[in-house]
Amino acid sequence: QVQLVESGGGLVQAGGSLRLSCAASGRTFSTYAMGWFRQAPGKEREFVAAIRRSGANTYYTDSVKGRFTISRDNAKNTVYLQMNSLKPEDTAVYYCAAGSDLGVVVTTRGGYDYWGQGTQVTVSS
Repeated sequence: QVQLVESGGGLVQAGGSLRLSCAASGRTFSTYAMGWFRQAPGKEREFVAAIRRSGANTYYTDSVKGRFTISRDNAKNTVYLQMNSLKPEDTAVYYCAAGSDLGVVVTTRGGYDYWGQGTQVTVSS
């Protein structure tokens, strides 16, 4: 069982930056692939970024490439999402997720077993 707690959300102007953090409980954090998803009002939850357990491989949805960076610190049981050049369309609740990283597709919701409660990101124009 893994518990995930996100933090770092807030209100920022367009062009600004935020850094989201997701702290995980348990000793097996380094065995999990970690992902970030987001859900805007009235829309489906969508993939944003993912990182394999070693940190060697990262994945991004096209709309955030070059602006967002996912990273992890296995010693701190924490995954991060650095978000730069934020746009109003990035406004959403952002969720952290953990999955087994054994032959799963980390760019889809089905690749994850555990989810955090979400943190709100609002980008004003």
